[in-house]
Amino acid sequence: MLIKPGPDFRRFFQTFEHAAFRLEVRDRYDAPYENESVRKFLAGEPDGLEWANSWLRLVREGRAEGRTFSRVRVVSLPLTDYSRFGLWVSQFTVEAGEDIRYVARDEAADLPSHDYWMFDSRTVIRMHFDDESVFLGGEIIDDPAEVVQHNYWRDAAWHKAVRREDFATDYGG
Repeated sequence: MLIKPGPDFRRFFQTFEHAAFRLEVRDRYDAPYENESVRKFLAGEPDGLEWANSWLRLVREGRAEGRTFSRVRVVSLPLTDYSRFGLWVSQFTVEAGEDIRYVARDEAADLPSHDYWMFDSRTVIRMHFDDESVFLGGEIIDDPAEVVQHNYWRDAAWHKAVRREDFATDYGG
């Protein structure tokens, strides 16, 4: 069953107890709510990132309650325009309390080829995208062996990844 983007999907971010983790493996995402910000970034125009406010508030509130948000981004080098945009935006999410790290694609051969969110090390939501990189929804993975495998991939990705600040210093962000 696919959980469509919207309230049902957001519920996971509001109800997890301890930790939310995201593995991102795509070089581009087509999210209509951020497309104008991508355009402005590439054109060198200022942007207030209003579309990100609800996420930043969610991270701040979660951190204030002792919950953690973390993610690893697997990126191709040189960075795509979208990955450069993501690196720039990540400074604000890190400031809000999310721990974002990066790993080069050539160091990630043993990681999965799909994105996922994991909540409290026990609930995995495999993310599905169409051919244009538009998010279609998430599939809850509840098979214990698959959950363990996703925990392993989280740990492996975290071990290989570097902090956003260090990555930005090396790759311009």
